[in-house]
Amino acid sequence: MAPEPEDPGTRTYGRRAFVALSIVGLSSLAWARPVWDALGGVSSPLTSALPAGIVPSGGWRIYTVASSMPTFDPKTWRLRVEGLVDTPSSFTYDELRSLPRTEQVSTFHCVTGWTVEDVQWAGVRLLDVLDAAGPREEAEVLAFESAEKPYVDTLTLEQAQLDDVLLAYELDGTALPREHGAPVRLVIPEMYGYKNVKWVERIVVTASAAPGYWEQRGYDTDAWVGGSNGL
Repeated sequence: MAPEPEDPGTRTYGRRAFVALSIVGLSSLAWARPVWDALGGVSSPLTSALPAGIVPSGGWRIYTVASSMPTFDPKTWRLRVEGLVDTPSSFTYDELRSLPRTEQVSTFHCVTGWTVEDVQWAGVRLLDVLDAAGPREEAEVLAFESAEKPYVDTLTLEQAQLDDVLLAYELDGTALPREHGAPVRLVIPEMYGYKNVKWVERIVVTASAAPGYWEQRGYDTDAWVGGSNGL
C-alpha cells in the first residue's frame, strides 16, 4: 500500500512533476500539494488524484490519498476477516503477532519508477490469517480495506499463496512506522506498491474482484513488476 502512482491520463506530467520535486529537495507534508499546484497546467483529474503527502525518506516516497494518515491504538485496533468464510475472524494486534512469524528481505517497486532494495519485513503469512477464517469453495478474491479511506485493493487467492506475501508489522527491524502503514500492511514484492495496501484493517473474501482505488483510475488489476502499466 502503498498508494503511489499518478493518474494514468496525465502520466507524462506526473513523472515530470516527480523529477521537479526531487530537484528542489523539499521534504514535508506542508509543501506537497502547493508544489504540485504551482507546476502549472494541472488538470482537475490529476489534482484530485494526487497524494495528499509526498515525503522522501530513506529512498522511500511516502504517499497518502487522504488528508491525513490513520492513527493506531493497539487497545482498540482489530483486523477483521469476513465475507465468503466459514468463520468470520477478528484479530487484536497481540493476537496477530502471536501467529507464526516470518521474516524476509525483498525489493519494493513503485509504479512511478523508483525502488528501495533490501527491505527487511517481518510479519505473518497471509494464508495463516486466512486459515483461521476458512475461505469457502466459491471464494476467489481477497479485498484489502485500508483505514485510509477510500483505499482498497485486491489479490486473487492464487496470488495470495505466493511464498513471500505477508501482512507485515515490522520494517527494518522495528515496529512498522505510521507512514508505512502501521500497524499492518500488505507486502507482495512481485507487484507494484499500489497493491501493497497500507493500514489494513479488513479483509473481505469474495467471488470476484471490484476495481481498487488505482484500478478505478486506469491502473492494472494485476500489477506485476515489469509486466503491467508501470515502468
